[in-house]
Amino acid sequence: MTTYESLSVALKALKNKGYTHDFNLHSEWIECPPLRLRLAPEEFHVDEVHRFEGMTSPDDSSILFAISSTSGLKGVLVDAYGVYANAISPIMIQKLRIDSQTKR
Repeated sequence: MTTYESLSVALKALKNKGYTHDFNLHSEWIECPPLRLRLAPEEFHVDEVHRFEGMTSPDDSSILFAISSTSGLKGVLVDAYGVYANAISPIMIQKLRIDSQTKR
């Protein structure tokens, strides 16, 4: 598994690997606003997960998910990690966990 030195480096590398869309996290789904697309938990898989800590404060941490949809769409989801993390449903929490097919 590749370790990236920063979030921006990871985003660029994942874009080069085909993860070209940006996803937003909601409590029950993820969405790609430019495509007007919502994906339910059963419609996507987390392929890779990368965590980054803020330079000055651990509270500035973020988590990057490389995601593939069941239809083949690939993109990234960046979210706060820890104190500022969004409240999401138990189903989404389970879906965003690392499984046997997820690279870390």
